[in-house]
Amino acid sequence: MPSWLEMILRLLLAAVLGTAIGYQRKRAGKPVGIRTYVLIALGAALFTVVSIFGFSGVGDPSRVAAGVVIGIGFIGAGVIFRGPQAGEVTGLTTAASMWAAAAVGLAAGAGLYLISAVAALLIVVSLMLSKILD
Repeated sequence: MPSWLEMILRLLLAAVLGTAIGYQRKRAGKPVGIRTYVLIALGAALFTVVSIFGFSGVGDPSRVAAGVVIGIGFIGAGVIFRGPQAGEVTGLTTAASMWAAAAVGLAAGAGLYLISAVAALLIVVSLMLSKILD
């Protein structure tokens, strides 16, 4: 079992990576910004740490991860709107990036430090490139 310090570092990493994703969304002028992304990534990491270490030997930790995926999908659906023009839909990228931020938090909470950092970097880069290419 990892030390308390390692568990705290997992949460801090998730918060830093969530901040990076949220900062990009804020700079892009999107309604969901830094605070929301930090909370999503940090909450996902905390659920992961608790499921792995708080209930070790009691049940299947992957069940918590599945619950996070479903829950964030539900929240993400709330940020998708129909625009004033026929067929216009907005918020899909925000919903998808929220879902991805939760995955980053799950990875950080599971101790997959490099994977979570690379994923956050790829998310930020893809969001920035999609803005340039659109």
